[in-house]
Amino acid sequence: MSMFDDFGDGDDDEPPVPLDDLPPTVAALSRFAATLGHVSWFAAVGERISEPERRDAEDYLAALGFPECDVVQVMDWEEAEEAARNPEWNTAWWEAEEQLRAALSDRAVELAGDEETVLVALTNVTSRASEAVHGAAAVAASRFGVADEGLIRAAAGAAAQAAYQAALVIAAAEEEDHAFARKFALFQAGRWPLGITGGTFSLF
Repeated sequence: MSMFDDFGDGDDDEPPVPLDDLPPTVAALSRFAATLGHVSWFAAVGERISEPERRDAEDYLAALGFPECDVVQVMDWEEAEEAARNPEWNTAWWEAEEQLRAALSDRAVELAGDEETVLVALTNVTSRASEAVHGAAAVAASRFGVADEGLIRAAAGAAAQAAYQAALVIAAAEEEDHAFARKFALFQAGRWPLGITGGTFSLF
């Protein structure tokens, strides 16, 4: 499933402003937000990485500028915690994502013609994602006998951030091969991408 698929699978909540009255990219954000409760958040963590998932991870890394990184599978929540708390994060990875975020934000405002409208729509996405991901992370962790609230919050925060980044791709009318679209595809597949340490990309 792609985040660029038909957004008609969302819930039936009526948006506060009719979609026809919104700029097209902002209307698309409203439809995207409505799908976030239907994503299989964290459903596949701990399972063997499939070839399509590995390709999505490799496409994400290539689009971000790290094609040489190896995709490494994280098998359980204990290993995920170790990866998440590893102090040796590749800072260039974080900086590359931040540069993409800033560029998408500027383009989104340019297309919509109104910064406040974009911010409201993005806040709605973040709110809807936050409502969905924390419970899903807690359920997924409980399957492994894990009840660490800090770790659950970290997983939920990463998922909400990925939804926000994916929303920026939509708001900026970017293509499906954008790095943030590929990253969100991993969350859609039920995974938790943990990031780059040294020359490896950890995927739970």
